[in-house]
Amino acid sequence: MTATLAASPATTALDRIPMPPSALLLGWRMLDHDAERGWVRIGFEGKPDFRNPAGFIQGGILAAMLDDTMGPALWLKTDGAQYCSTIDLAISFLNPAKPGLLIGEASVVQSGRTIAFLEGQLSDSEGRLLCRATASARLVPAGQALG
Repeated sequence: MTATLAASPATTALDRIPMPPSALLLGWRMLDHDAERGWVRIGFEGKPDFRNPAGFIQGGILAAMLDDTMGPALWLKTDGAQYCSTIDLAISFLNPAKPGLLIGEASVVQSGRTIAFLEGQLSDSEGRLLCRATASARLVPAGQALG
């Protein structure tokens, strides 16, 4: 059985694609979603192996988690018709992240024919906001991107 991105019992467009190795590495799992709104909540595992010399989760790993939260928000909103390729990603790191459960939330701010604007945030299990991000993404028909 191939793992898919959607781990929740409800079937979503994420069930139609295999989970990428990067998502497996990050401990990606769907916690909640609203496809019509283009909103998701994703759980990640902040592994001890992800720590920087100061003992906190390295910022590039947090960026990958945010990117892997915002993309699925758009995928669900388009019911898997559009894949998004990140054009730019701006992150504000607000608090250091310790190993453990990290929770990403993201939404589609606006989506046109070829470009989407996304936003997301990452919190720890106690609800402390760790970082926020905005992204612009190029929309690519799923058949071309994943073909």
